[in-house]
Amino acid sequence: MTATIELSLAELREVTGYAVACAVPALAIFERARPEDGRPRTAIDAARAFAEGAKRSKSIRDSAWAAQRAYQETRDAGQPAASEAARAALAAAGAAFLHPLAKATQVVHILGSAAHAARAFELDAGDDSGADHLAKARGLANPVVVTVLMRYPEAPGGRGRVGELLRTLDSSLRRSAS
Repeated sequence: MTATIELSLAELREVTGYAVACAVPALAIFERARPEDGRPRTAIDAARAFAEGAKRSKSIRDSAWAAQRAYQETRDAGQPAASEAARAALAAAGAAFLHPLAKATQVVHILGSAAHAARAFELDAGDDSGADHLAKARGLANPVVVTVLMRYPEAPGGRGRVGELLRTLDSSLRRSAS
């Protein structure tokens, strides 16, 4: 049986707002590659509306699925930076559906948009500059976000370079809370 975590609607909105703030900078990468494709922006806008007080609705989930399709299409077209930017948008929308289950995989709902955005910046620049975006993401994490994060187990292993970035951010935020 999996333990549950107390998670208020206000905390869920804070986490979602954080995920949106982490994903927004990477939108420029996606929109440069696919200027006519508004799916990632729509996902971020839906998540932002929830963070600002709108109901958690099917439209958030639908826009997340659309961002997922944008990710797949750009990946298949050989546009890896744009695909990671779309995944950051997908993760921002997914943050609205953080589950109160004490599972490490739930940390991806909290920090996934930051990790995917950081990877998008790395792929766009052709280097390992994701650390710069992670530093910004650390600064964006307010005490509510960090308090929620601390209720969950540490980020899971695996997931390649995005997983490394996720675990780096997770460790950094946990250390800052100690």
